[in-house]
Amino acid sequence: MAFASFPAETRTPDRAGRRLWLAFALVSVLATLAAFVVAADLGRSHAIASVRAAGGSASTLAIAVLRGELEKQRALPLILVRDPDVEAALDGADTHELDAKLEDIARETRTAVIYLLDRSGRAIAASNWREPTSFVGTDYAFRDYYREAMARGSAEQFALGTVSNRPGLYITRRVDGPEGAPEGALGVIVVKVEFDRVEDDWRALGGQTLVTDGRGVVLLSTVPAWRFHVEEPLAPAAAAEMRRTLQFGDAPLRPLPFTREDDMVTVTGAAAGRYLVTRTGVPTTDWQLDLLLPVERAIRSERGDLQAIAALALMPAIALAGFLLRRRRQAAAQRRADARIKAELELRVEERTAALAGANARLVEEIAEHGRAQERLSDAREELGKANRLATLGQVTAGVAHEINQPLAAIRTYAENARALLKRREDAATDMALDKVVALTERIGLITETLRGFARRGDGALEPVRVADAVAGALMILDAPLRQAGLVLAVEPVPPGLKVMARRVELEQVLVNLMRNAIEALGTVPPAGSAIDAPPLRLCLDAGADSVTLTVADRGPGMTAAEVAALFTPFRSSKPKGLGLGLVICHDIVSRFGGTLGAACRPGEGCAFTIVLKRAP
Repeated sequence: MAFASFPAETRTPDRAGRRLWLAFALVSVLATLAAFVVAADLGRSHAIASVRAAGGSASTLAIAVLRGELEKQRALPLILVRDPDVEAALDGADTHELDAKLEDIARETRTAVIYLLDRSGRAIAASNWREPTSFVGTDYAFRDYYREAMARGSAEQFALGTVSNRPGLYITRRVDGPEGAPEGALGVIVVKVEFDRVEDDWRALGGQTLVTDGRGVVLLSTVPAWRFHVEEPLAPAAAAEMRRTLQFGDAPLRPLPFTREDDMVTVTGAAAGRYLVTRTGVPTTDWQLDLLLPVERAIRSERGDLQAIAALALMPAIALAGFLLRRRRQAAAQRRADARIKAELELRVEERTAALAGANARLVEEIAEHGRAQERLSDAREELGKANRLATLGQVTAGVAHEINQPLAAIRTYAENARALLKRREDAATDMALDKVVALTERIGLITETLRGFARRGDGALEPVRVADAVAGALMILDAPLRQAGLVLAVEPVPPGLKVMARRVELEQVLVNLMRNAIEALGTVPPAGSAIDAPPLRLCLDAGADSVTLTVADRGPGMTAAEVAALFTPFRSSKPKGLGLGLVICHDIVSRFGGTLGAACRPGEGCAFTIVLKRAP
């Protein structure tokens, strides 16, 4: 129909025309193939990069889950070795009450089993005493975790249970007799940790997760068939030693069904497929965590999307080229037409072609840019959500460690003093030091309760607090650090009846943080004959009609204006090992009191931190 207006001779395809259309078809096919190859390569690279980024985030979460379980369980042996029932059982008392206690503790802490070994390695009490597979009466003297604990005081060993036939981490602690007693070590307390819930949490991250020890043996895995395989074949001596101690039972210790290529691995058998591996070390252990995320589906998806975009981009171009070629052939068939009409027609065709090409190019570019913008927005939202959850978890954990560390340091100092005084038989001084240890222990409980309230954002009720009491409590904690640094704190007299609206423990926290920062900034007392007359560390007081101002001033190195501006920003610290949370918590506490916390510093002249609080009526 399109050729109806032309003479018959113009519609007869000549040989040159056929060659031209064949060349056009060949060029179109080659261009399409090249675009598909480039799109496939770009899609593979982009998919691998996306999976690698997801692997880094998922590995961080997997490590956090594993560390949380480890740290929770490591505290149990430290507590149980001091339990009077444990010592009584090792001394020959009836173990029934201890069995029941261990059963309750294991249930509350979700621990697999807790049991007590005597000095010969025989289990005399266990939390599974009611079960048919009870450990009571079993000899574990051959286990490395028993021998190392007896020799060094503590041990950790991952092994397969000889009775339960379930794998887990054995955390042990030696129970020592009273200091100076002739019998020495009395036995070993053992806590077995199983990681079924941890592996379930890992499965929610996607992909497969496994943990290997320093010898390359798979300890934990979301694929049970991989457990107790090895990354590389073991030396015969090492394998024989593992079988001698029954650490992994009769596991064959075969190599994993992996074929590695850089950070890619091809898996056969269970969970077969091609994965991208993200390896991360597990802190406080010699373990390595590998997170395997599948890449084939992501590569296919990215390739398909980019190839579809390439096809959508090429189709109009090829159609337009074919249209132009056809019009050119029609124009050649019109060479007997009027020259003026032909020229005018060619001009109109060129103008329309240029307009269509420009509009098509703009449309394609707008579609591509819109797709990229949507992808960037989705990635940004996902990464922001992950970062917010990790920052919240890290800030609460770091805050607890930072606030409790100061009373713990003071407790250690007073305990060491008490031991020295006890050796010199100075009973009165020893009682005083131990009283301070008890007071600081109670203080840790109050700080923990306060930080729990802080994590819930619960303010509680303010009450009148005697400034003198808060200052005395802070000085008790700082007594040892001040003496160790050789500093004398200049404290202005505090009127006994002066009170502010606050909470005493939190006010002491603020004063301890500020003065400890000043002690660390000062380092040592200036040498004798210094030209500076003011004391190196001062605590000043200014009581007004409606407010009370407390100032902690030092003659340390001071700070620049930029450092002062970042003082109250979380995780920003000028100390090599600082967390950057102390001043943030202090600022939050004072704000909840209805007061203000400010700082004034000059390089080389020191710093002054000012607390302004409402005066109690």
